[in-house]
Amino acid sequence: MTGSRLSDMTRPADLALHGKGTGPSRSQRPVYLDLLPPCNNACPAGENIQAWLALAQAGHYQRAWETLLRDNPMPSVHGRVCYHPCESQCNRAQVDSSVSIHAVERFLGDLALSSGWQIKPDKAPSGKRVLVVGAGPSGLSAAYHLARLGHAVEIYDAGPVAGGMMYFGIPAYRLPRHELAQEISRIESLGVKIRLNRKVEDILAEKASGNFDAVFTAVGAHLSKRVDIPARDAGKIYDAVSFLRETASGQAPLLGRRVAIYGGGNTAMDAARTAKRLGAEEALIIYRRDREHMPAHSFEADEAMEEGVKINWLRTIKEIDQTRIQVEVMKVNEEGYPEPTGQFETLEADALILALGQDTDTGFLKNVPDIEFKRDGTVIVDANMMTGHAGIFAGGDMVPSERTVTVAVGHGKKAARHIDAYLHGETYVKAPKHDLVGYEKLHTWYLTEAEQTHQDSVAVERRNYGFDEVIHGLGEDAALFEARRCFSCGNCFECDGCYGACPEQAIIKLGPGQRYRYDYDLCTGCAVCYEQCPCHAIEMTQEPGVNV
Repeated sequence: MTGSRLSDMTRPADLALHGKGTGPSRSQRPVYLDLLPPCNNACPAGENIQAWLALAQAGHYQRAWETLLRDNPMPSVHGRVCYHPCESQCNRAQVDSSVSIHAVERFLGDLALSSGWQIKPDKAPSGKRVLVVGAGPSGLSAAYHLARLGHAVEIYDAGPVAGGMMYFGIPAYRLPRHELAQEISRIESLGVKIRLNRKVEDILAEKASGNFDAVFTAVGAHLSKRVDIPARDAGKIYDAVSFLRETASGQAPLLGRRVAIYGGGNTAMDAARTAKRLGAEEALIIYRRDREHMPAHSFEADEAMEEGVKINWLRTIKEIDQTRIQVEVMKVNEEGYPEPTGQFETLEADALILALGQDTDTGFLKNVPDIEFKRDGTVIVDANMMTGHAGIFAGGDMVPSERTVTVAVGHGKKAARHIDAYLHGETYVKAPKHDLVGYEKLHTWYLTEAEQTHQDSVAVERRNYGFDEVIHGLGEDAALFEARRCFSCGNCFECDGCYGACPEQAIIKLGPGQRYRYDYDLCTGCAVCYEQCPCHAIEMTQEPGVNV
């Protein structure tokens, strides 16, 4: 035992705790139940993560992928660009490190593409037609789910390529265009028609002329926010959205040797990394707060700095004079807001890229009766994702919410369910959630140390020479390892622990995938099964008719 660690030891059941409820007068009984894993609860797309991880760890990859696609039509995309809030809530992090859920999702998504797996509609044609405005993540998601529900769907998009901000806003080194195109093609294979270069100006006229029964609008945030900066003689100034769009279209501007980027979000990081790939020797991000208060995800900033991007924290631009940028030094107050210090510095840059946020162009809805807007221009929708005008729904960047690909995809799924109900003259009611299972509820007596397997990345010195993908996915062995690190929180995974531990043989196996049931004529309520169940899929309840 010398040198052994507590985390490597299996803790046997404490039989001294089993007196309560046992004997001829049982006062408690065990019941099987399902709880809500924190990863599922945190997923903006509403994926049943625990379910598809369980299938993946058993080697049933296609079934895992099919389970994943019930909620999310683009796992290959999401395995690359989702900020995986599921992992920040993973109970496994309390032991060693969270399960690399997004890496397993990417593995399944890429395997499906290479294997040519397809999906079919779940229901027969309904005879209903739905118009989707915008071929970004939210519009594609809504179209996919509506098509699976049997409806005919057409997407109108003003751009030359489907994908919206996934194509024009996320650089190819993060999201390769080949995989994106393949997942969009699979959505089209369900019968979804995508009409490009078709900008919608009058949505009611389009609805009537196309004989559509409902409309879902999901126009992305393609308009950069404006900022007033005094300029004696402005040099090259670009907005980040247009810069990334032109680069994605093969028409990147000539930036010069030194490029400054104003902003602290993920778009600023993408713009800076893109500038380096276009040949800028120096890319400098200017941001008015410190790292602790920046909106960009920490790993985005880490990857940018690894590639040589410099970040000038606590600076705000006061004036521009050709290539000279005057900045004021800031400080962060107790509330986390920046305050000026009166100290100034001068920076040199051949070009300035403004990355201060984006707005959505909702002008085409302004003349639609009963549609209301918030002050920032976003559309007000009810709990059913419907605007004030009956039959017109909205989601994604158009409505007040966090602006990420995964949130947008979740909006598309939610809207599709409500649109489907609307088309049938019904109201969709979401099933109630199970209770959340935290780490404190788990009985992880089998603790081991199995740290997360990280995806390999391209060597830093090679990243700035093109737009090839910088992160490699997991191979099958690593993906299996990661899937098997899942605790299956709150859901029985048929480990047979309860079956083997029961001293009265009161547990009956029902066969693979069917779990177990109790023979209460034999059960004494000793709670051995409950105490050894690692995932808390068993609860002890009061015996009916017995007062404790």
